[in-house]
Amino acid sequence: MNAKIIALTCAATLMASAPAAQSRNCGPHAVVVERLAAGYGESRQSIGMSSNNTVVEVFASTETGTWTITVTQPGGPTCLVASGEAYQNLNEDLPNTDEGA
Repeated sequence: MNAKIIALTCAATLMASAPAAQSRNCGPHAVVVERLAAGYGESRQSIGMSSNNTVVEVFASTETGTWTITVTQPGGPTCLVASGEAYQNLNEDLPNTDEGA
């Protein structure tokens, strides 16, 4: 898995512990996904679940390089927690951590 995505997902998980529902950047999941697709050409690139059952998703456009991280609390709205540019989809091998590597 891409180290950048892991780092971004960890950051999003930390931000998810804040009262995200009070943010202006929250809404029903279907509405948020549609707006990211229509407005930025972004589609879901990865998804994961944190230890507190928060769903973390990374959306990105491989054409424009924009990206957005969302979090969804159980039964709650989907909130935007980070966005940016220069998204790259990487498929890197895990580093060799065996002794003598």
